[in-house]
Amino acid sequence: MMPPAEDREKALDGILREMGSLVVAFSGGVDSAYLAVRAHRVGGVRLLAVTADSPSLASAQRETAVALARDFGFPHRVVYTSEVENPLYARNDADRCYHCKTELFRHLLPIANAEGYAWVAYGAIVDDLSDFRPGHRAAAEAGVRCPLVEAGLTKADVRELSRRMGLPTWDLPASPCLSSRVARGTAVTPEVLRQVERAEAAVRALGFRELRVRHLGESARVEIAAAEMDRLDDEVRAAVERAVLAAGYGTCTIDPGGYRRGAMNSPVPIRVLDAV
Repeated sequence: MMPPAEDREKALDGILREMGSLVVAFSGGVDSAYLAVRAHRVGGVRLLAVTADSPSLASAQRETAVALARDFGFPHRVVYTSEVENPLYARNDADRCYHCKTELFRHLLPIANAEGYAWVAYGAIVDDLSDFRPGHRAAAEAGVRCPLVEAGLTKADVRELSRRMGLPTWDLPASPCLSSRVARGTAVTPEVLRQVERAEAAVRALGFRELRVRHLGESARVEIAAAEMDRLDDEVRAAVERAVLAAGYGTCTIDPGGYRRGAMNSPVPIRVLDAV
C-alpha cells in the first residue's frame, strides 16, 4: 500500500531540504503553486519562483501567479520566453511541448547558475508519468528535477494538501498552455493564441468554470466540463456560440460529449453556427 499523503509530503520536505536551494518553474497552476509554497515554507530552503510569460500563457494565469507569490510571500520573477518564434514549436507536431520546455529551461538554468541556486525544478506529478509528456524529456536532458514525482505525489494528493495549506489553487481546473487548444499540425502563432484566449475568456464570463475552445482553423469546438453541461439550455447555448464567433471564428460547434482530455484528435461537427 502507498503511504498516506501526509507521509509523502514529509518525504517532499526532506527532498527540498536536501536540494537546499531551487528555482521553480511557476505557472500558477495547481502543481507548481503547491511546490513553490511548500518549498517556501520548508525551513532552510532558498526559493525563487519564475513564471515564463509568452503568447502561450493566458493573461489570467499570469495574474494568478503574480497574486499567489504576493499573497504567500515568496520570491517571484517573470521572464519572457519566445518558444512561439521557434519553427519547431510553431509547426505544432507531437514534440511541441519538448520545444516549449527546452526554451523554458534555457532561461531558468542560467538564472540558477548566476544566482547560486543548486537546482531547477518543475511541478510534474506521478500522474504525468502515464501520459505522453515530451516536456519530461526536455527536463531530463537539462538535469531539471521533479520533487513531487520523487516524493510520489499524485494530483489527488496535491489538491488535498494544497487545500489544507489554504492555497486557493487547490481546486482549480487543469489549465495547460493555450497552444494545447490548437489542432495538431495547425501552426501556432501569437494571433491564434490570442483568439483562443479571447474565446475562452468570453465563455468563462458566462459562468462556466472548466472548458476548452479548440482551434480548428476557421472553426472552433467548445468543450465544457460534464458537470456543467446541464446549463446548456437553448439560451445559454446561443450565448456561448455568439461569444466564440465574436472572437473571430467563422463557425462554432459545441461538443455534446463535454470536455475530455485527448478530444483534440476527434473533432465533432455539431450544430455549426455561421458567423454573421
